[in-house]
Amino acid sequence: MRMRNKPWVGPELEACPFFVRRPVEQLGKWQEYFEKRQPVHLELGCGKGWFIAGLAPEHPEINYIGIDLKDVVLAVACREITKAFRDQPIKNVALTAQDIERLRQIMDERDSVERIYINFCNPWPRPKHHKRRLTFPTRLQEYGSLLSPGGELWFKTDDDALYQDTLGYLKESGYTILWQTADLHAREDACSDMRAMTEHEKMFSEKGIPIKALRAIPPVK
Repeated sequence: MRMRNKPWVGPELEACPFFVRRPVEQLGKWQEYFEKRQPVHLELGCGKGWFIAGLAPEHPEINYIGIDLKDVVLAVACREITKAFRDQPIKNVALTAQDIERLRQIMDERDSVERIYINFCNPWPRPKHHKRRLTFPTRLQEYGSLLSPGGELWFKTDDDALYQDTLGYLKESGYTILWQTADLHAREDACSDMRAMTEHEKMFSEKGIPIKALRAIPPVK
């Protein structure tokens, strides 16, 4: 669903204490942004912030970075995350606007992360557009350079074709799949972090669409 620009977006993001207006200035320095030096989890395409809002208040020992392209979506995410913290100080979250295809403009190997989340990304169903998928092999190679040793890629989707293709992309790229399912909410062994909902996940689940999910690690550097 497309969100139109709203006049309140700019002022609210400027006032949001965890919105990073110029992420390129954090290249190689994301750990320094946070008050505490601790593991970093990165969500690519964080949307309206439901996923981070469900995790960050419960895990003060983790620093979360959420990236999305549109300021208007991030402004909503700022509201959702602020509400989730219930007036408590927010010290372990950073939101920023960036085209994920240009992720390396704002992050490099010095910004190693312990986990990358990709939740309900655009499936780009037409073959000529597959290279734009966030799980395409060229992207997976990029993520591998950012993940710390033992770091994991977590992926969720409602799209069967994207899920099956992603399994192939991971194998092609040398990743090891640690855990996978074609029906997340039917699996009793799914961890609580994997069950944290996104806006799209709630919508698809209510329609009876099974959620596909996996965890994988990149090849040893």
